[in-house]
Amino acid sequence: MNGADTAWVLICAGLVLFMTPGLALFYGGMVPVRNVLTMLMQNIIPLGIISVTWILVGYTLAFSNRGNSVLGEFDAFALIDVDTPQFHTVAAGVTIPTLAFVAYQMMFAVITPALLTGATAGRLRFAGWVVFLAAFSILVYPQVARWLWHPKGWLFQLGAQDWAGGMVVHASAGAAAVAVLLVVGRRRGWPNLRNSPNNLPLMLVGGGILWFGWFGFNAGDGLQANDIAAQALINTHVAGSAAMLTWLLVERITRGHCTLVGAISGAVAGLATITPCAGYVGTGAALLIGLIAGCVCVVAVRLKSVLHYDDALDVIAVHFVGGVLGSFLLGFFGDSSVNPAGDDGIFSGGGGMLLWHQIVALVSVVLFSFVLSWIVAAVISRTIGLKEPGPEQEDLDRVQQDSSAYSLSGISARPTAAGRAAVDGSPGGDVRHSAPSHVVSAVVNTERIDGLRDALLMAGARSLELSDTAVYSGKIRTDSFRSEKRLIDFDERFRVQAAVDSDHEEAVVAVLKRFGAEPESIYRMAIAPN
Repeated sequence: MNGADTAWVLICAGLVLFMTPGLALFYGGMVPVRNVLTMLMQNIIPLGIISVTWILVGYTLAFSNRGNSVLGEFDAFALIDVDTPQFHTVAAGVTIPTLAFVAYQMMFAVITPALLTGATAGRLRFAGWVVFLAAFSILVYPQVARWLWHPKGWLFQLGAQDWAGGMVVHASAGAAAVAVLLVVGRRRGWPNLRNSPNNLPLMLVGGGILWFGWFGFNAGDGLQANDIAAQALINTHVAGSAAMLTWLLVERITRGHCTLVGAISGAVAGLATITPCAGYVGTGAALLIGLIAGCVCVVAVRLKSVLHYDDALDVIAVHFVGGVLGSFLLGFFGDSSVNPAGDDGIFSGGGGMLLWHQIVALVSVVLFSFVLSWIVAAVISRTIGLKEPGPEQEDLDRVQQDSSAYSLSGISARPTAAGRAAVDGSPGGDVRHSAPSHVVSAVVNTERIDGLRDALLMAGARSLELSDTAVYSGKIRTDSFRSEKRLIDFDERFRVQAAVDSDHEEAVVAVLKRFGAEPESIYRMAIAPN
């Protein structure tokens, strides 16, 4: 065994695993605030389900040394009697333990179906999703992996190439996403639905983790720490960077703004597109592939409004189109001088044979994944259910988890020392109050909620209510998320209602003004006696 190669593959397995929580954060930041936990859960649960199905049957179906060109046998069931696998990425010289290969490939199996949750965001019933994951990880993914990544696989023998999953991961997941969308349909209120992303900084963190993990995704697929791994790593980074820039350029030209969402979406599009090519092309080709990916995928986002499909987070435009595009472009940019295990594409003098093999493989993988995913989704939909009813879609976190991602909309629920003093009558609090006679209400624009609360209690407020509110501003501004634009004339504020007695009313009003309440928003209501 080669210690360096083994260590590299094990590290890459950890990097690919890290991509799954990264994907959860990436998607979680872009969904509405009441669906955050649901999205995070849908992306984390594959780590549990598919890890188990992979060990039991997934690995042996995909990489069994027995079996035929279409399906493996159960000789490695539950890894009870697992042989040294027949590797696909290099002709000879792979010297890593079998279980290192099992673990590395497991992480690919885990993240593949998780990709489609971005397309179906806001609709899936958890139990149905769990069953779909298990079925996909047994009926679809292992077969596609065997066809392209096992030396006996029929597409591998045909001559099709897929370095790290442009077809096995992205095309198969994208086709499954289309199939599931046809079964579950659109979200309630779509296309007039205009839900804002809840936390774009969280999306950035998730996108950064994906980019970081992609180095293990692509650079580890040769199963050796060598020059090809270095080439795959630099290709990955260059393509992601180039696609980010072209996506932003198109945004600037067509919309007048470069956005954070566009930057990360472009990078992910480039990373997905270079995935099938990473170990088979040179750096210059990777740069061109990234530039093409940014242009094509940003245009593909606009197809939602033309084809009228509700892909919530543009999985089809980014991952599906990116994976298909990269697999297709390999037929042009493939270069055997970079990796002797690869074939030459059109631009390297290899003619059109590699391109033809790529097209055959793409059509086969997409049709297979689409048909089986549709059948599985339809059966689940007609039995235990795959889609949450319309009203429940408004607050999936409460329906499915009886919880919320952000407690009290970010307002602290724990009294500070000053607040407890004012309420409990301990030293420092003024307890000389008569019964409250009025409620003073005001709209404030402040992030110092704790300070406002304590100041109001010290000024004599007997009870407080604080809630989110939207205030008509009279000024129209444009808000956009991907290709969707919204005209907004309301601003987000907090409404404060404080019960006070007549002796402390002026002090409470003074505090509200000090914390930014506009005079016209302040009014008082008499408290009717019981």
